[in-house]
Amino acid sequence: MAKIIPFRGILYNPAKVSGDEVIAPPYDVITPEYRDVLYNKSPYNIVRVDFGKELPNDTNGDNKYTRARGFFEHWIKQGILVQDANPMFYAYEIDYNLYGKNKTLRGLMSLVKIEELGKGVFPHEATHAKPKADRLNLMRACLANISPIYSLYNSPEKITSSILNNIKDKPYISARDIDGAVHKLYKIQDKLQIDAIIKELSDKPIFIADGHHRYEVALEFFKEMGDGPWEYVLMFLANISDEGIAILPTHRLIKGITNANEILHKLQMDFEIETIKDNIESEDPENQKIFWGAESGCRFGLYIGKERQWYILKYRGTDLKDIEPALKNLDVVVLHELILKRDLGITNVTYEMDVKEAIKRTDDGEFDAAFFLRPTSVDDVERVALSGLRMPPKSTYFYPKLLTGMVINKFIVNE
Repeated sequence: MAKIIPFRGILYNPAKVSGDEVIAPPYDVITPEYRDVLYNKSPYNIVRVDFGKELPNDTNGDNKYTRARGFFEHWIKQGILVQDANPMFYAYEIDYNLYGKNKTLRGLMSLVKIEELGKGVFPHEATHAKPKADRLNLMRACLANISPIYSLYNSPEKITSSILNNIKDKPYISARDIDGAVHKLYKIQDKLQIDAIIKELSDKPIFIADGHHRYEVALEFFKEMGDGPWEYVLMFLANISDEGIAILPTHRLIKGITNANEILHKLQMDFEIETIKDNIESEDPENQKIFWGAESGCRFGLYIGKERQWYILKYRGTDLKDIEPALKNLDVVVLHELILKRDLGITNVTYEMDVKEAIKRTDDGEFDAAFFLRPTSVDDVERVALSGLRMPPKSTYFYPKLLTGMVINKFIVNE
């Protein structure tokens, strides 16, 4: 099972900066326009380190990675960033609103020993092949984990959860994200609490929720460097047994549907097809139950733009015998393996989270049709991961996103 340890975090000094001005979203959700906004918020915004700009005159000796290292080291010398004197854990709490309901996500910031995937740390989702050189170059330059990996564990005993839930201190630092969620960080320094956390999590498998690429880069860097402090990686650990974890669906937009009747004829072999008059425009799963139904079983919304017509597809559950049992009843797997790959022969898929935006892009003729999914459950994530399998890409969108800069793990070579 995975090994976790406390660490001496690098944190912004709240006496010198405001969290709202210096904390940033994860690099992979920052648009070029929003990066400019973050640059203008503060000369100390973490985006300058984690996702700095490329400049026309960049060279091998002067580029966004050398600038990132320069910012990082200079801010430490200035006291903008400070390192705790003793190893500790950090509690990370997010108060957010989803579909009009207030929710709280709590988790533990700790270091987790890097293992080959499937040996204590488990992925749940296939990833798109994309260059990892950027994250690897940043790690080489800064010798640090700038942003955490969002991971899960399952402990019905809730010992760590109880510690997190009963923190009475004021947060060390807080920041509000672009959606209005409030992110707060607390220090856990009590030795008895630290020991209790280590004991509880020592026999628990860990499931990567968000950050598969970051973990793979950390593993690659460890193999490159050999033994040392880079054997551990910064993770946020949330308990599956707690409330507060939210997964949102990512819908699929496709081209290539020229004859709706022909497509529906193909699909009716495996699906009961219901034509509906109203629009499925609400993001709220509770409201969508009007259309989806609350009963179990795979089902999808299908919107065909040319006809401005909605359909509900209810899977008969008969034709995925060659798929592993842990996967065969997942909505996203049925959609990709049965509908898109076999029935429609479509491999080029565009992803869109916003229901109204997906409808608009289909109505405008950019796409022919949109398939709408229900959220994947946390139980499905755990089951698939423990089976050593992976869901298709974009099967889960864990919300809210963790912010970068709440706490940083710098590799300390001389300890």
